[in-house]
Amino acid sequence: MSDKMVYLTDDSFDTDVLKSDTPVLVDYWAEWCGPCKMIAPILDEIADEYEGRLKVAKLNIDENPATPPKFGIRGIPTLMLFKNGEVEATKVGALSKSQLTAFIDQNL
Repeated sequence: MSDKMVYLTDDSFDTDVLKSDTPVLVDYWAEWCGPCKMIAPILDEIADEYEGRLKVAKLNIDENPATPPKFGIRGIPTLMLFKNGEVEATKVGALSKSQLTAFIDQNL
């Protein structure tokens, strides 16, 4: 697990994501979600490789039920890229590392 990964809560979401000077990739996930577990190691690698250019954060939807409805989360994993407090792009479902880096690079 990367020490660059940020673990979000409903209380910290505004500060860590919406008020961040750096773009933030948010992974909405849950313990029971198989595809979420598949992409977790990829997100750890992304957090290390994009350090300084992108913050990677995870929000457990079961432990933090207030935030997902604000952004229309209906399925997980959902990845949202936030820039300047706004949703820049969204992907739903597990992605390969190459798909994920392409998604990030075209939206950073």
